[in-house]
Amino acid sequence: MTIYLNGQFMPITEAKVSVLDRGFIFGDGIYEVIPVYSLRPFRLAEHLSRLSHSLASVEIENPHSDAEWTNIIVELITRNAQQDQYIYLHITRGVAERDHPFPNPPVAPTVFMMSKALKNPAPSVLQSGVSAITTADTRWLRCDIKAISLLPNVLLRQMAVDAGCAETIMIRDNEFMTEGSASNIFVIKDGVVLAPPKDHFLLPGITYDVILELAEANNIPYQVRKILRDEIFSADELLLTSSTKEVLAVTLLDGEPVGTGKPGPMFAKFHELYQIFKREVMRA
Repeated sequence: MTIYLNGQFMPITEAKVSVLDRGFIFGDGIYEVIPVYSLRPFRLAEHLSRLSHSLASVEIENPHSDAEWTNIIVELITRNAQQDQYIYLHITRGVAERDHPFPNPPVAPTVFMMSKALKNPAPSVLQSGVSAITTADTRWLRCDIKAISLLPNVLLRQMAVDAGCAETIMIRDNEFMTEGSASNIFVIKDGVVLAPPKDHFLLPGITYDVILELAEANNIPYQVRKILRDEIFSADELLLTSSTKEVLAVTLLDGEPVGTGKPGPMFAKFHELYQIFKREVMRA
């Protein structure tokens, strides 16, 4: 695997980062995940915009212009063999003596990127759907920042693994749904797609945007609003989306079937639309 680290491309086995890096010490940094189809980064402008938002929110100066980011990302894609891959981009505040305040004067940020193969969900998963559990959303109040300090999400995802499930769906203040530990969640009720608003309680997903655009283009009714806790459990269908999982049906929630307990017609519709979109737009 060829990676990028602080201006150089190299084998991952040669990469080295100081133990005093604030990402290692404090989790002080942000990240981005960019899917690549047929060697083309998908919605790179939107990903770079979200990257800029995260950097500005934690007061790390963006080390590159959009044009420079594009050149580096395209070069990394070409140095790795997979036609479909995803780029993991990781920026920390840099290397400094351990102290909570920002280094003064500022130090150069650490920039790391690597590529991993992007694999489609298995046919068996598409046919059966996945199971999920719910729990309280105990994370901080700036979930719109794609921060590398993901310990809360790690613990939430491990709860799902321990329960033999694929995802943990979070409920804030025992009142409304936010998102999954590593995904966005949509509720289907009476033929209407319900999407939680893009506020500071959840990460604004790029695939989230695609789903709503597909709904708009295909006259599928949808609402963007807070989704109450009870609406999750009375849903006809639940959809799970992310850049790496695409669109999946959640068919079992807290041990109880969602709707019929099988992937429903709205999942089938969105999965078909997503595959067409991927073929005609993402690979175009």
